[in-house]
Amino acid sequence: MRGKYGRTFSWLRILIPALGVLIWLGLTAVGGQTFGKLSEVVSNEQVTFLPAEAESTRALELGRQFSDDDAVPATVIAEASAGEIGEQQMSALEDTVEVIAGLDGVLQALPPQVSEDGAAVQILVLLQEQAVEEGAVGGLRTTVDQQLPEAEWTAHVTGPAALSDDFSEAFAGIDGLLLIVAVVTVFIILVLVYRSVLLPLLVLLSSVGALCASIIVVFQMARMDWIQLNGQAQGILSILVIGAATNYSLLLVARYREELLNQEDRFSALWLAWRRSLPPILASGGTVAVALLCLLVSDLNSNRALGPVASTGIVFAMITTLTFLPAMLALLGRPAFWPKIPRAVSRVPAAEQGRRQRRISRERAGLWPAVAAKVRRSPRPIWMVVTALLLICSAGVLGLKAEGVAQSDLVLGETDVKAGQEMLERHFDAGSGAPASVYVPAEETEQALEIVDGLDGVGSVYAVSEDGSPAQSLQEAAEAEGYVQLSATLTDAADSLAAESTVLELRQQLAELEAETLVGGTSAIQLDTNQTAQRDLMTIIPLILAVILVFLVVLLRALTAPLVLLVTTVVSFLAALGISALVFNHLFQFPGADPTVPLFGFVFLTALGVDYNIFLATRAREETPARGAGEGLLHSLVVTGGVITSAGIVLAATFAALAVLPLMFMVQLAFLVAVGVLIDTFVVRTLQVPAIGVDLGRRFWWPSQVGQRPKTAEGAEP
Repeated sequence: MRGKYGRTFSWLRILIPALGVLIWLGLTAVGGQTFGKLSEVVSNEQVTFLPAEAESTRALELGRQFSDDDAVPATVIAEASAGEIGEQQMSALEDTVEVIAGLDGVLQALPPQVSEDGAAVQILVLLQEQAVEEGAVGGLRTTVDQQLPEAEWTAHVTGPAALSDDFSEAFAGIDGLLLIVAVVTVFIILVLVYRSVLLPLLVLLSSVGALCASIIVVFQMARMDWIQLNGQAQGILSILVIGAATNYSLLLVARYREELLNQEDRFSALWLAWRRSLPPILASGGTVAVALLCLLVSDLNSNRALGPVASTGIVFAMITTLTFLPAMLALLGRPAFWPKIPRAVSRVPAAEQGRRQRRISRERAGLWPAVAAKVRRSPRPIWMVVTALLLICSAGVLGLKAEGVAQSDLVLGETDVKAGQEMLERHFDAGSGAPASVYVPAEETEQALEIVDGLDGVGSVYAVSEDGSPAQSLQEAAEAEGYVQLSATLTDAADSLAAESTVLELRQQLAELEAETLVGGTSAIQLDTNQTAQRDLMTIIPLILAVILVFLVVLLRALTAPLVLLVTTVVSFLAALGISALVFNHLFQFPGADPTVPLFGFVFLTALGVDYNIFLATRAREETPARGAGEGLLHSLVVTGGVITSAGIVLAATFAALAVLPLMFMVQLAFLVAVGVLIDTFVVRTLQVPAIGVDLGRRFWWPSQVGQRPKTAEGAEP
């Protein structure tokens, strides 16, 4: 009977992992198909990110009472090659308007408006919102090129609709180019780490499985309107899942390899590695997931969406690392490490014993033991010098310009929108084509017109009639719910910071009226977005710090160690932000940064930095009872140094892949997180934290008794 049960148990050890692999391959296939459906639930319209109580959102809702159409304006701007627009050119322009008016998705094409200098003309085109998302701007540009040939005209299509189209094209690389670059980069790094081909493929397959499974859940959340998904969150999800899943896999595989060197049975070695990896993986992943959920308190719908989206990815990164990857390792066993197959000491031939002993001696004299020795000799000078250097780097934060930038600058490189806006500013008020919409009580329309018209930054203003044209008198102005709509053309580009300032002053001036007024439009939407993002910084950052501190205290059962780990992570973030500010301003020469860049950078660097804290601290706590507080921490540095370094390089590389998208926000976030992760990996976790821990000694684990006295003096040296 024993033999029968033994054979049954052996079959189960193969059958259960095989079923697990098949299930995960099925989920990966379904998730891969779901990637193609994400466009159905993704929206990159900025107005959808604002909360319902924002003034521009309420203005938009009121504006729908004046028109049933969700119109998005585009502006065709053209200069005549002859230098002046004559009768023949006007005839061609009128024909162009007729052709544009007949295009699918065009609600209205207004008559051409010639500039005062007679050298340029603009045509305002109102497009259906759905048509813009389906690529109607591309058809408009093609028509303009055909109707206004390059030999006679220099023409561009600009305005909110064209800008939205540029964003859609920029985000088009998320499903393809971004994912390919990230996967290839991680594969190359893993090959160098493991010096194997098969094992990196297993790790990547597990990571891709986590991404596909999370995509299924995220798609359903967006389809049920739980979240408002945008391309920004979609791109971050891909990078975050690949990076986090690979990090957790590195920890599990490192533990598995350790156990294979000590045990002959691969299943026992895998089980022991899984049990020892489970606590740090669950602790680090759980901390990151909860920290990301803090984004739910944001007033921006885009930030609120990123919280559950990113947390879903982290959860599946943990699940695949603890199920899919172990199942594949159980099926393949030691050959997964080929050509450097780890063998138990008892199975190593006598002829190889000498070579193994020499290799172990070389490893003990390697990089991490050498670093540990330096920290042991001079802990206080090391952490003080490192901290001083990080604080010096942090000074660059004072030069960070994160108040927002013009929307047209967010898309990098020369674009039709930028060229068109520059041409528009040469001949018309820069805000033409995207006026501010002001809604005032009907009885105060005349006074409101005087206030708006007299404000610096407003080029012209008129009351809107029933058909959307300027009302000839106030009696002809359209009225809805007791309000009249005023259309104010700003002298600055609608997506510029100067236009935002004009809208802010406009709101302050109109607040003097007795009844409530609302100011909406492109400039107002951007103003509300930037102000809300800056408020989020003050709300979300303290909340995340509190959540992480609580998790660390519960995990490590101490107070000093969690505080040290948290403070060093924050200092690391500030140093990365300071370096990034200098690079953005002086090397890349960006005009500024989106307010969400420092917020997202803080969320990812602080939350993900906890991973390395937990990897280091949990192993140190495990070693401290036998080795003492200082030596336990140094031994943890030695045995986890390779894993943490590899994980940091992988995570930095995956986030750096965001830079392939031609968007300023993505490039800035990629640089900030990559630099921050490398600082955290090579400086903070390697030198600063171990040095502080050794300097504090038993106090590092206060008030826990774990560091009070070692059980044995043996193995005190790491």
